[in-house]
Amino acid sequence: MPLMPKKTKFRKLQKGRNRGKATRGNVITDGQYGLEALELGLIKSNQIEAARVAMTRYIKRGGKVWIKIFPDKPMTSKPIGTRMGKGKGGVEYWVAPVKPGRIMFELADVTEDVAREALRLAGSKLPIKTKFVKKEAGEVE
Repeated sequence: MPLMPKKTKFRKLQKGRNRGKATRGNVITDGQYGLEALELGLIKSNQIEAARVAMTRYIKRGGKVWIKIFPDKPMTSKPIGTRMGKGKGGVEYWVAPVKPGRIMFELADVTEDVAREALRLAGSKLPIKTKFVKKEAGEVE
């Protein structure tokens, strides 16, 4: 089942604009390794799930995975062949807006080469460029 909010106060949001660099969620907090976004993008709930499955399959049953993004923005569309007007379309899917610098996934309790490959596989499922990052020794938890 795809990720989506249980309840929302307002169903349909406007698109808005996603600009600038990530100021929140841009350091590794839980794990030792992370997957960082290098560009702006909207990541669908099924893409997040595909990345999670790719990672957990590769690390078999070892390690711990954290998903640091959540799709809480509804995207709407109208049925094909519908004329203009008659209001906004229904919610089709949910997205997580991501800015450059955002840590999207974190891993712990695996070796670096396993983590690197698992996060590479996860990144290949996402529509944006990503890079592997390691927690520095100086970073505070």
